[in-house]
Amino acid sequence: MVNKIYDLEQRTYLFAKSCRLKIQSLKKTISNIEDGKQLVRSSGSIAANYIEANEKLGDKDFKFRLKIARKEAKESMLWLKLLRDLNPNDLEFESLIDEADQLRKILSTIINKS
Repeated sequence: MVNKIYDLEQRTYLFAKSCRLKIQSLKKTISNIEDGKQLVRSSGSIAANYIEANEKLGDKDFKFRLKIARKEAKESMLWLKLLRDLNPNDLEFESLIDEADQLRKILSTIINKS
């Protein structure tokens, strides 16, 4: 993800998609499968909760959904780091970890300003 996308719904979608494509390319070991399943859930949850935040029922709901999305970004970083460490010859994980961290920071900024 070299070009940054400023539509956050699109950006979170592309992050979830990139995580899924990365998982598909890994060897089918028990840890890759299990950690991959967790990554699929958490990365998709970032996008889903951000979309739900934009369809807020009120300010409390908006902030709550954003906090869940931020939590899922942190969790995605965990799974990506585990996958990176167990697949050391795969350099693509660093850019995914960086994107998860950037999404976390963006969500934190939105939360703090709302």
